[in-house]
Amino acid sequence: MSAIVTAEGLRKSFGRRARSVPVLDGLDLTLDEGQVLALLGPNGAGKTTAVRILTTLLTPDAGRATVAGFDVAREPRRVREVISLTGQQAAVDDRLTGAENLAMMGALAHLPRRMVRARVAELLTAFELEEAAGRQAGTYSGGMRRRLDLAAGLLVRPRVMFLDEPTTGLDPRSRLALWEVIRGVVADGTSLFLTTQYLEEADRLADRVALVDGGRVVADGTPAALKARIGEAGIELTLATVPDAGLVATALGVAPDGTHLRVPTDGSVAHVSAVLRAVEGTGVTVESWVVRAPTLDDVFLTLTGHAAARPTRPEEVAA
Repeated sequence: MSAIVTAEGLRKSFGRRARSVPVLDGLDLTLDEGQVLALLGPNGAGKTTAVRILTTLLTPDAGRATVAGFDVAREPRRVREVISLTGQQAAVDDRLTGAENLAMMGALAHLPRRMVRARVAELLTAFELEEAAGRQAGTYSGGMRRRLDLAAGLLVRPRVMFLDEPTTGLDPRSRLALWEVIRGVVADGTSLFLTTQYLEEADRLADRVALVDGGRVVADGTPAALKARIGEAGIELTLATVPDAGLVATALGVAPDGTHLRVPTDGSVAHVSAVLRAVEGTGVTVESWVVRAPTLDDVFLTLTGHAAARPTRPEEVAA
């Protein structure tokens, strides 16, 4: 499988030379054709800066990047011909109807009118916006505006779609609906470069995840492979007192952490039942227990010493 997006040693700083702040510090990554790559990291890690460079909106201070074989610095026009970009805020005109927004984008792309009419009708159906097509976009919900924004990016079928935190600010129901739309886009053959603040989003949508911290990739792989790096699932138990936890820990052969214990497990019913029977045999009452598989946040915490914290506002600060 060939790479359709590559970045090698990307560096970018902001500010005057004496007080410049590095945002990208040697970023390396690839997106294979037909796949979804999620760039996941904390606020200020450089995710949006990477997207801006790859979509020709910024020039890197050093390093090289290509999209569909075109150099983003030397051939920006050719890059723009094969991509679409949806940012953190829906770029729609509130005064125009949904259909008019799409028709305007088709005109800006210099598409033939007949093709625009057919494509607009197709996209309104695909994104479940038919009934709202004649309403002003200003009356749309957040989820509907996001779907309209994605539809606009697909008027000309891009080889690569860049989505910069596309579900920021959406309620859980709208987020789930948008995930289904995104899956459909990929199924139609578009490669997808996604930045996200939601760990679950990366886990559910991405073929590969690149964990970014301090302007560089600290780990890259499938979600399953990344989580496997920090071990198996665990049965997490909470006891009422530290002595109770010590007694149960001795019976199970694990080390306590205050009133908490974690017992590695393969997640099978047989093993979980055996552990709980062993706990019951101690005569100690367990306040709570849960079987918990490793998460991408666990991976990030293990690799960097801090969680992939969500931004406190929709936009990333200086990145």
